[in-house]
Amino acid sequence: MWGVLLADDFYCVAYDDRTGRSRLHPRVLGFGLAGALLGELVLFGRVTIDCGILTIIDRRPPSDPLAHATLAHVTTYVQHRDVRTWLAFLARTAPDAVVRRLVTGRVLGREEHRRLGLRRVSYLPADVNAKNAMAWRPVRLAGRLKSPERLDVPDAMLAGLVGVTGLTGVVLWQPELRNAGTTALSKAVAGLPPPLHNLLAHVEAAVGDTVLAPH
Repeated sequence: MWGVLLADDFYCVAYDDRTGRSRLHPRVLGFGLAGALLGELVLFGRVTIDCGILTIIDRRPPSDPLAHATLAHVTTYVQHRDVRTWLAFLARTAPDAVVRRLVTGRVLGREEHRRLGLRRVSYLPADVNAKNAMAWRPVRLAGRLKSPERLDVPDAMLAGLVGVTGLTGVVLWQPELRNAGTTALSKAVAGLPPPLHNLLAHVEAAVGDTVLAPH
């Protein structure tokens, strides 16, 4: 399901395999992943978004357990339709939920460390193949952005999430690719279907509010 599981792809771009941590501030990561989880429901054809309002169009549970759980939240609290409300709600749990999905998929492995009586849990690539697969995702997206072929919808949405959360430099790290790649990213975002374009705009606004808020 690579491509459709936006949150997994986004997490891999945000993940720094040198430190085992996210490259993003926790709140920005949360909003990025929350947007990706709602984007998955749009891609699965379960919800649509217009003018910041989320509407359920198909209540059948997706095959992916996390997408199923996300849809269950939306259907349980159907009275809440504002996308910003759902982004704020999902942002609190999205990082842990996506990590669990990556652990279940044997992409990440859970490791415990003890030092001076304190326990610390970290999540690292499960093996060399998993590490390569994680590192490949931003490289793949960079390749798609420099290709003359139009990005498909999942890749365009992933590129948009990368852009609004400040991860463009991670994907377009080569200076010679940056200008053309950034232009391609903007073009891809402009061509997104209206529900995803609307969702992305609200993720960008939420991230902007986070950056401006006192910490």
